[in-house]
Amino acid sequence: CCGRPLISKGQLETAQAWAKANIRQLAPYAARGVPIVGTEPSCILTLRDEYPELLDGDEVKAVAGQALLVDELIARTAVEDPSIAALFQPSTAKALLHGHCHQKATAGMESTLAVLGLVPGLDAELIDSACCGMAGSFGFEAEHYDISRAMAERTLLPAVESASDDTAILVTGVSCRQQIGHFSGRRPQHVIELLAASLRRS
Repeated sequence: CCGRPLISKGQLETAQAWAKANIRQLAPYAARGVPIVGTEPSCILTLRDEYPELLDGDEVKAVAGQALLVDELIARTAVEDPSIAALFQPSTAKALLHGHCHQKATAGMESTLAVLGLVPGLDAELIDSACCGMAGSFGFEAEHYDISRAMAERTLLPAVESASDDTAILVTGVSCRQQIGHFSGRRPQHVIELLAASLRRS
């Protein structure tokens, strides 16, 4: 584990120990310039933003510097090699994207929207929503359940529930996917799932 749940609960000594273990595993790759890529914003952004606050050293900085969200890697690759757009087949689909709070606050959603733009004809829209209400472990705790649901019901759930059945509901975070699935009955996809399904087969 990246240690994000521990950091959120203030268990910083244990989080530091886990961070050190991860740095030991990842530093050799970072030293060779290998991107450290993940699909969960909280995990990758913990490596990038939290580890340099928890730990000192060049290895920590190197790992942070190589940590990328998978959509950031694809977006960067598409800028370097625009021909990768030809890998995707045209689509007439519509998609609604909910942004993960950690990602919106520190990395932004531009890369995610850019990779969705690689699919010709895909009509992708970012939902103007705040936190889904899950907020890591917050929504799992019984005493926060009603607050968590109320947060989701402000703008996110109405957008999801008013979408047609053939509109893809997209997320980048696991907790967001769980929250939307729990309260709406829809099965959100990670952005990468939609991209994979949009690849040309020949």
